[in-house]
Order: sequence, then structure tokens, then C-alpha cells
Amino acid sequence: MEENSNKKEFWKGTLCGALAVLLVVMIGMTAKNYLPVSKAEQNVANGKSKIKLLDQLIEEKFLYSDEVDQETLEEGAYAGYIEALGDPYTIYRDAEETEKYYSDVDGEFYGIGVLFSQNTETKLITAVHVYEDTPAGKAGVRVGDILYEVDGVDVTDMNLDEVVSLVRGEENTVVNIVVLRGEKKEKVEMDITREKIQSQTVQYEMKEEKIGYIRITEFNKVTYEQFQTAFDELEGQNMKGLIVDVRNNPGGLLDVVCEILDQLLPEGKIVYTKDKEGNEKTQYSDEEHQFTKPLCVLADQNSASASEIFAGAIQDYGIGTIVGKKTFGKGIVQSVFPISDGSSVTMTTMEYYTPNGRNIQKKGIEPDIEVEYQYDETNPDADNQLEAALEEIRKKLDQ
Repeated sequence: MEENSNKKEFWKGTLCGALAVLLVVMIGMTAKNYLPVSKAEQNVANGKSKIKLLDQLIEEKFLYSDEVDQETLEEGAYAGYIEALGDPYTIYRDAEETEKYYSDVDGEFYGIGVLFSQNTETKLITAVHVYEDTPAGKAGVRVGDILYEVDGVDVTDMNLDEVVSLVRGEENTVVNIVVLRGEKKEKVEMDITREKIQSQTVQYEMKEEKIGYIRITEFNKVTYEQFQTAFDELEGQNMKGLIVDVRNNPGGLLDVVCEILDQLLPEGKIVYTKDKEGNEKTQYSDEEHQFTKPLCVLADQNSASASEIFAGAIQDYGIGTIVGKKTFGKGIVQSVFPISDGSSVTMTTMEYYTPNGRNIQKKGIEPDIEVEYQYDETNPDADNQLEAALEEIRKKLDQ
């Protein structure tokens, strides 16, 4: 038994020794793959940048170096550099993406007619508004659909800008999309022909008892004019109260939301911003216009940024009631910095504050009347949050 035990110890020792030798050999082999790149190491020693070293490694060692497009590589480096800041709202866009971004802001583009929003945590991209009389509406895209594939590409882990660039394209071309629908996440596939789309960011109608209703789906360059048209039309019909709906509105241009609020607020602050140096910039409303009739603002967990500026200002002045759910909580402002080659960087540069000095970053705007949206399968057009806002207006009219 003792002899066997010694043999076991011997083989155990031999095995350990062999493993140690093997480990040394493996380390030596691994090192051998890197050590011969003396030119690259010399470049670093001579003060050359790391990016030049990486370029040289790719050229000398990368198996598929003949297939590398230098411009694509550089664009990827710029995008990765900015992405490494860890701010989901700070983005590098190449020239093509920048052009599409400006099309968004201008309110005209070639696409299918859907407003998408992305959850910054799950990265899921959801249709939050389908514009009327557009290719998407005709094809059957619904609010709440989760975008899953675009032309066979899985987009569930991509940035919204990248996905939008896939969905958009030349006029009269076809894009294939797959969405996940409903609680069971049923896959629905559609072929949709792209058309020129002018964003209809405002819809309006007169409800019963002369209560006006204006829905704003985003704040871009065409929104103020569309809002003013809707507002004047409702006032011309002897509107007695107003509901402004910013549910599922992801935000947009600061100047535009301030122009709209100037039509509603009394004279005073609309919003102010602070940059990293503490410098403040304030937007004001004048005394020329003020809405004094009963007012409600519908908001929810997808109301963000400019939508929260809107709801927060109305709430701070006490001229209206916020109905719905707590808003998203984006209390920061981005600035766009164009680059001479047509690319751009959108960067978080400021925090914004409501008239009473509230910064709602990661806090949101709490509603005055909290109402959870309840979908009614027997009546899909039913809207219990809207009904709650209408009831609030009726109460004020009866006072």
C-alpha cells in the first residue's frame, strides 16, 4: 500500500511537472506571436499613437486585412471613443447618420411613418406613434410593437440611430420588418414601401362639452406651427377647456417647446439650464399670451425631456393638472456639434430646471392625478387616462 502510495505521489509530481512545462511552453508560444512585431513596439517607444500601432497590427497580422475599409474603421473608432463616455445620449454620427438626424429635426424624411422610442436599459425599440395615412399605418404597424428585425438584421441590441438608418432609405424602396406584438410577443412580418414623410406631430379635435384636445407626439421644427394651427382652430370653435397630451412623447427641440409654452404661461421663467461651469441660461414667457381656461396635461412613463419641460412648467405655475403616470426622468440637454466632414457629435452639455428650480433627472414629474392606463380588449379605442382628464376639466368647468 505504501509503495502504491509513493507511486501515486510520483505520478502526481510528474504530472504537475509536465503541466508546468506545458504551461511554460504555452506562455512562450503566446509571447512568440507578439514579440516579433518589433516595428510596432518601436513606434510606441518613439511616441507614436496607439491608434497607429493598431493600424500597423491590422496591416501586418490581421488575417482579413485585405477586406478592411479604412474609412469604416476610422468611423468605428470615433463612435467607440464617444460611446466609451458611458452616456446613452452622447452620440457620434457619421455624415449619413447626421443628415438623417437633421431630416428628423426638420420633420421631413423618406421612411415608413413610425415614431420609435428606445428604452435605455433594455435597449428595446418600441413604436410609440404611427402617423396617419403613412406606409406603416397602411401595413398594420401598431403602437406598442417592438421592432425585432429590419431586412433580416436583429436590431434588439442596436442603438436607435442605427436602427432608424436601416428603416429609412430611398423613396419607393421596400423594407422588411419583423415586430413582436402583445404579451405573447407574437412575431409579425411586414413588407413596407418607403415614401416621403412629413411628420404630423400634432393631432387635435374638439371633444364633447367644448373641451379641446391636442396631442403632441414630438417637438421638432414643424411642431410649433402645427400646434398654433390646432390651438387657433379650437379657440375658433369656442373651446372651454383644453387637454394637451404628451404621452409617449420622447422630447425634441428645447426652443420649440418653449415657443409653445409661451402661448400658455403667464409672464416669467419657462425653463433654465446650467452647464458644467454653472453658467445659467433662462427662457422666458412674455405677458402677451396666457391660457386661463381649465387645462390638463396627459403624461406617462414615456414622456421625456421636452415633454417633461412642458409638464413641469404647467405644474409649477399651477395653471393646469398633470394626469397619468410619473414621467421618464430626463433632465439633461444635448447640444449638436457639427464637424467639417459632415459628421457630428451630440453631447450632453447642460441640466435643465423647471421654473421652480426642479431638476428631474432620474426623478421625473409626478402627476397630480395618477391614473394607470388600462387596455380594454372589448373596446381598443377606450382610453381611461383621457377619460380621467376629461372628468377633471368638467369638474373645473362646474366650479
